[in-house]
Amino acid sequence: MLEYRPGMTDRTIARPTFLAAVLVAVTCALPVSGQDRWSVEKARAWHAAQPWPVGANFIPSSAINQLEMWQADTFDPKTIDRELGYAQALGMNTMRVYLHNLPWEEDAPGFQKRIGEYLAIADKRGIKTIFVLFDSCWNDKPTSGKQPEPKPGVHNSGWVRAPGTERLFDARKWAGLEAFVKGVVGAFKDDRRVLAWDVFNEPSNSGYMDAAMPLLQAAFDWARAAAPSQPITAGLWHDHPKSNDLMLARSDVITFHDYDPPDKLEAQITRLAAQGRPMICTEYMARTRDCTFESCLPVLKKHKVGAINWGLVKGKTNTVYAWDAPRPDGSEPPVWFHDIFRPDGTPFSAKETAFLRAILAPGR
Repeated sequence: MLEYRPGMTDRTIARPTFLAAVLVAVTCALPVSGQDRWSVEKARAWHAAQPWPVGANFIPSSAINQLEMWQADTFDPKTIDRELGYAQALGMNTMRVYLHNLPWEEDAPGFQKRIGEYLAIADKRGIKTIFVLFDSCWNDKPTSGKQPEPKPGVHNSGWVRAPGTERLFDARKWAGLEAFVKGVVGAFKDDRRVLAWDVFNEPSNSGYMDAAMPLLQAAFDWARAAAPSQPITAGLWHDHPKSNDLMLARSDVITFHDYDPPDKLEAQITRLAAQGRPMICTEYMARTRDCTFESCLPVLKKHKVGAINWGLVKGKTNTVYAWDAPRPDGSEPPVWFHDIFRPDGTPFSAKETAFLRAILAPGR
């Protein structure tokens, strides 16, 4: 989830604490090792046993962020079921879904129950899930409870980071984060409905850069300690070579984000193919950037790269609006940036959904 905001010239944040600075220095100085990373052969065998993973980053239209999706009083299985039905009708088989540490820290049994309920709904729809554990994008200082209403015309106005700057910079506050990762991965480590674990979305985003490295490394360690049968990964993006190198070195399967036109996407795939591991593009599709289903999905299919676009249903996340093109009056943009359907199931583009049904049809 690339984060661009109007008028931003440098995505900077408060300086890290002394402790975080020491952790950064130590982490960045250490050689990166696999630490029980899957062999290439094991990764390829896993890939060969899967159908082509195609789907969307999913949050129900009734939720503005991860907390509203997962908190007990706003968890919305009826909407989840209905909207995953739209994906099923297209032929999609995979969703990428963001979790958050706060619901686990506050009520682990309840959160685990809701995750299980979500997985049962998705499985009924023939859909597996890639779960995302941490995220550096958008709003800082995540707080449980009632979440804000969307800001008219502003992309992801209410999305929250996990865990947020204060805890990312202070390893003394990581006990709950470790319990979250080990707890949720451990609970579903052999669940066939979980396709993979994405430990950290765009860790260096929001200006974190090197400061994100210690928690990124720890997230891989904690997930690996839970010994899941599913692959562990974190997705490359454009911003920070150090974290990209670490993610490449520690991921069982290679994941990446790419909102570029098809020629640049294909060049990225060619570069990453040198790793010899299966690949999944876990974010793509931004219509106004010439990154469309019609232009990019055939490239991903040609190279047998999994394809997870941003957005399924227009909703409170406001991701029909572009990162850098707000519409303060809240009017609908003539070309949606992300998302495929309206909440009632009608598509933004009938031509587009016809293309998706054709390319995703069995045997095609």
